[in-house]
Amino acid sequence: MFDESKKKIKITDEKIALRKAENYCVYQERCQQEVRDKLYEWGLWSDAVENIIVNLITNNFLNEERFAKVFAGGKFRIKKWGRVKIKLELKKRKISDYCLKKAMREIEEEDYSRELKKIITETLKKYKSTRPEVRKYKTAKYAISRGYESNLVWEEIKKNG
Repeated sequence: MFDESKKKIKITDEKIALRKAENYCVYQERCQQEVRDKLYEWGLWSDAVENIIVNLITNNFLNEERFAKVFAGGKFRIKKWGRVKIKLELKKRKISDYCLKKAMREIEEEDYSRELKKIITETLKKYKSTRPEVRKYKTAKYAISRGYESNLVWEEIKKNG
Protein backbone atom coordinates (compact mmCIF):
# COMPACT_ATOMS: atom_id res chain seq x y z
CA MET A 1 0.00 0.00 0.00
CA PHE A 2 2.64 2.52 1.04
CA ASP A 3 4.98 3.41 -1.81
CA GLU A 4 8.52 3.63 -0.43
CA SER A 5 9.77 5.57 -3.48
CA LYS A 6 7.50 8.50 -2.57
CA LYS A 7 8.77 8.69 0.99
CA LYS A 8 9.66 12.28 1.91
CA ILE A 9 13.34 13.04 2.12
CA LYS A 10 14.40 14.72 5.34
CA ILE A 11 17.25 17.22 5.25
CA THR A 12 19.17 17.86 8.46
CA ASP A 13 22.18 19.75 7.09
CA GLU A 14 21.46 23.49 6.99
CA LYS A 15 23.95 24.13 4.14
CA ILE A 16 22.35 21.49 1.93
CA ALA A 17 18.90 22.87 2.76
CA LEU A 18 20.08 26.40 1.87
CA ARG A 19 21.32 25.27 -1.58
CA LYS A 20 18.10 23.38 -2.19
CA ALA A 21 16.03 26.40 -1.05
CA GLU A 22 18.03 28.67 -3.37
CA ASN A 23 17.19 26.39 -6.29
CA TYR A 24 13.56 26.35 -5.17
CA CYS A 25 13.49 30.17 -5.27
CA VAL A 26 15.35 30.42 -8.59
CA TYR A 27 12.80 28.18 -10.31
CA GLN A 28 10.02 30.76 -9.74
CA GLU A 29 9.23 33.70 -7.47
CA ARG A 30 8.27 32.55 -3.99
CA CYS A 31 6.94 34.25 -0.90
CA GLN A 32 8.48 33.73 2.53
CA GLN A 33 5.58 31.58 3.68
CA GLU A 34 5.93 29.13 0.77
CA VAL A 35 9.65 28.75 1.46
CA ARG A 36 9.10 28.47 5.21
CA ASP A 37 6.49 25.72 4.67
CA LYS A 38 8.83 23.87 2.30
CA LEU A 39 11.72 24.04 4.78
CA TYR A 40 9.54 22.63 7.57
CA GLU A 41 8.35 19.94 5.16
CA TRP A 42 12.00 18.96 4.68
CA GLY A 43 12.23 18.43 8.44
CA LEU A 44 14.29 21.44 9.51
CA TRP A 45 14.02 23.01 12.95
CA SER A 46 12.70 26.56 13.37
CA ASP A 47 16.16 28.11 14.05
CA ALA A 48 17.54 26.62 10.82
CA VAL A 49 14.43 27.67 8.90
CA GLU A 50 14.72 31.29 10.03
CA ASN A 51 18.48 31.36 9.32
CA ILE A 52 17.86 30.10 5.79
CA ILE A 53 15.04 32.63 5.22
CA VAL A 54 17.34 35.48 6.36
CA ASN A 55 20.09 34.20 4.07
CA LEU A 56 17.71 33.95 1.08
CA ILE A 57 16.48 37.50 1.66
CA THR A 58 20.00 38.86 2.11
CA ASN A 59 21.14 37.26 -1.16
CA ASN A 60 17.98 38.42 -2.99
CA PHE A 61 16.62 34.93 -3.67
CA LEU A 62 13.53 35.93 -1.73
CA ASN A 63 11.78 39.28 -2.08
CA GLU A 64 8.18 39.72 -0.93
CA GLU A 65 7.57 42.89 -2.95
CA ARG A 66 8.90 41.32 -6.13
CA PHE A 67 6.81 38.19 -5.51
CA ALA A 68 3.64 40.22 -4.91
CA LYS A 69 4.11 42.26 -8.10
CA VAL A 70 4.77 39.18 -10.25
CA PHE A 71 1.87 37.30 -8.66
CA ALA A 72 -0.65 40.14 -9.11
CA GLY A 73 0.42 40.94 -12.65
CA GLY A 74 0.41 37.30 -13.69
CA LYS A 75 -2.94 36.40 -12.16
CA PHE A 76 -4.55 39.42 -13.80
CA ARG A 77 -2.98 39.00 -17.26
CA ILE A 78 -3.10 35.21 -17.48
CA LYS A 79 -6.03 34.08 -15.33
CA LYS A 80 -8.03 37.35 -15.64
CA TRP A 81 -8.54 37.58 -11.88
CA GLY A 82 -9.92 40.74 -10.32
CA ARG A 83 -8.28 42.74 -7.53
CA VAL A 84 -10.42 41.24 -4.76
CA LYS A 85 -9.33 37.68 -5.53
CA ILE A 86 -5.69 38.68 -6.00
CA LYS A 87 -5.65 40.50 -2.64
CA LEU A 88 -7.21 37.52 -0.87
CA GLU A 89 -4.63 35.16 -2.32
CA LEU A 90 -1.77 37.46 -1.35
CA LYS A 91 -3.15 37.80 2.19
CA LYS A 92 -3.36 34.01 2.40
CA ARG A 93 0.36 33.99 1.68
CA LYS A 94 0.90 36.50 4.53
CA ILE A 95 2.08 39.33 2.26
CA SER A 96 2.34 42.71 4.02
CA ASP A 97 -0.07 45.57 3.27
CA TYR A 98 2.82 47.59 1.85
CA CYS A 99 3.67 44.86 -0.69
CA LEU A 100 -0.02 44.35 -1.41
CA LYS A 101 -0.42 48.02 -2.37
CA LYS A 102 2.68 47.84 -4.57
CA ALA A 103 1.30 44.72 -6.26
CA MET A 104 -2.05 46.36 -7.01
CA ARG A 105 -0.23 49.13 -8.86
CA GLU A 106 0.92 46.49 -11.36
CA ILE A 107 -2.63 46.37 -12.72
CA GLU A 108 -3.30 49.31 -15.02
CA GLU A 109 -6.75 50.88 -14.53
CA GLU A 110 -7.43 50.98 -18.27
CA ASP A 111 -6.55 47.29 -18.71
CA TYR A 112 -8.64 46.37 -15.67
CA SER A 113 -11.72 48.19 -17.00
CA ARG A 114 -11.24 46.68 -20.46
CA GLU A 115 -10.99 43.16 -19.03
CA LEU A 116 -14.07 43.60 -16.85
CA LYS A 117 -16.05 44.94 -19.82
CA LYS A 118 -14.94 41.93 -21.90
CA ILE A 119 -15.96 39.44 -19.18
CA ILE A 120 -19.37 41.11 -18.75
CA THR A 121 -20.05 41.27 -22.50
CA GLU A 122 -19.07 37.63 -23.11
CA THR A 123 -21.03 36.36 -20.11
CA LEU A 124 -24.16 38.33 -21.00
CA LYS A 125 -24.05 36.74 -24.48
CA LYS A 126 -23.74 33.30 -22.92
CA TYR A 127 -27.04 33.75 -21.04
CA LYS A 128 -29.00 35.21 -24.01
CA SER A 129 -31.92 32.79 -23.63
CA THR A 130 -32.72 33.62 -19.99
CA ARG A 131 -34.82 36.48 -18.64
CA PRO A 132 -32.94 39.84 -18.48
CA GLU A 133 -32.84 40.05 -14.67
CA VAL A 134 -31.61 36.43 -14.38
CA ARG A 135 -29.05 37.08 -17.11
CA LYS A 136 -27.73 40.13 -15.27
CA TYR A 137 -27.65 38.31 -11.92
CA LYS A 138 -25.75 35.31 -13.35
CA THR A 139 -23.31 37.61 -15.13
CA ALA A 140 -22.69 39.64 -11.97
CA LYS A 141 -22.26 36.49 -9.90
CA TYR A 142 -19.68 35.18 -12.37
CA ALA A 143 -17.69 38.43 -12.58
CA ILE A 144 -17.70 38.84 -8.78
CA SER A 145 -16.52 35.23 -8.39
CA ARG A 146 -13.58 36.12 -10.64
CA GLY A 147 -12.58 38.72 -8.07
CA TYR A 148 -13.98 41.92 -9.54
CA GLU A 149 -15.53 44.52 -7.23
CA SER A 150 -19.33 44.25 -7.13
CA ASN A 151 -19.91 48.00 -7.58
CA LEU A 152 -17.79 48.01 -10.78
CA VAL A 153 -19.50 44.86 -12.02
CA TRP A 154 -23.01 46.29 -11.58
CA GLU A 155 -21.99 49.61 -13.20
CA GLU A 156 -20.70 47.73 -16.23
CA ILE A 157 -23.82 45.55 -16.41
CA LYS A 158 -26.04 48.66 -16.38
CA LYS A 159 -24.03 50.09 -19.30
CA ASN A 160 -24.26 46.82 -21.28
CA GLY A 161 -27.68 45.73 -19.93
